Amino acid sequence: MSETVILKASTEEREARRDADVTVNVSVVIPCLNEANSIGVCVSKAISAIQSAGLRGEVVVADNGSTDGSIELSEKLGARVVRVAQRGYGSALRAGIAAARGEFLVMGDADDSYDFNEVPRFVEAWRKGFDVVMGNRFRGEIKHSAMPWHHKYIGNPMLTAILNLFFHAGIGDSHCGMRAFTRTIYNRMDLRSTGMEFASEFIIKATQLGARITEIPITLWPDKRGRPPHLRSFRDGWRHLRFMLLYAPNWLFLLPGGSLVAIGLALVFWLLPGPRMISPQVTLDIHTMIFGVMFTLLGIQILSIGSFAKVFSYAERFDRGNVSLKRVLKRVSLESGLLLGGALFLMGFVGCAWITWRWAASGFGPLQQVRHILFWSMWLFIGVQVIFGSFFLSMLGISRGAYIGDTDVN
Repeated sequence: MSETVILKASTEEREARRDADVTVNVSVVIPCLNEANSIGVCVSKAISAIQSAGLRGEVVVADNGSTDGSIELSEKLGARVVRVAQRGYGSALRAGIAAARGEFLVMGDADDSYDFNEVPRFVEAWRKGFDVVMGNRFRGEIKHSAMPWHHKYIGNPMLTAILNLFFHAGIGDSHCGMRAFTRTIYNRMDLRSTGMEFASEFIIKATQLGARITEIPITLWPDKRGRPPHLRSFRDGWRHLRFMLLYAPNWLFLLPGGSLVAIGLALVFWLLPGPRMISPQVTLDIHTMIFGVMFTLLGIQILSIGSFAKVFSYAERFDRGNVSLKRVLKRVSLESGLLLGGALFLMGFVGCAWITWRWAASGFGPLQQVRHILFWSMWLFIGVQVIFGSFFLSMLGISRGAYIGDTDVN
């Protein structure tokens, strides 16, 4: 009898949760860590905005371990509190979003620097068909003392410009803490960040997925937290920059590596015939050619690492729209890499052997053909690098499920 009652109760609870899920179409998610001075204002504004706009919504506070009464205050005002053990801005948001029931989600900080009365404006943009709605503080208004000068004029503009350069996002304020998005697009993003770089990863992946993104002007107000901010300018700025570089192997590896190879080969071929006089006082000779060889070998090494990073990012779905890489993966095989590396190695080996034979024939006296030794040795070393790099690329592809030369790569 008691077991029947328990089963009936659990069924009723599931049905009640299912009914609750149906009645919520907008969720406001607020990450929180010891924000007792301001969390009440944020929750009250969000609930009031939802009710006044006639929305079916909820407020979810993702608490990251508050000990100042933030949890109790939030629950008293009608928010649903989700306790998040893993520390970090990104961790709190991911847990809060996972627990939210809405089809459309609006996120904002708990320090009252963003006005949650703006929630209906974000919902209006969603109803126009946008997947992601970003707040833009620079197109709106930044109140006096609301943002430090180095954030306003250096940090935010610079990081936004880099993100747009690397990923063509076309966003004017990529680190605005108030933004909104559909559940569907968020689930496709597969966000993994636990810290402040969550904001950058969000934009990068939304752009890669081809999400329909718009921005609306908003106002940034002085915060009411009454304590030092969790944000650390240089530490968190570096975390954003580091994350963007790790997601952009073309900029981190391929561009610097290719530039070094181009400069190195230009110097090598230019100086191979003999010294070059720049001016009556400056002559470039074999020592400069040595630097050319070094630049070339260093560039080839960086390009190799970049190719490893590209395959890794493709296999891990970091870069979801890389059509050119898919084509390369279908055509390049271990055998083609070995043939190229073997040809370069053989060319360099024959050149070095020929010079060594001539040197031996002269009785191993002074070596006059240092330029040619440098030239042919360079190709020999590049061939070795290509051979072993091809093996590693093949191993990386197998371990990540992205087989090199597999015509079924999709």
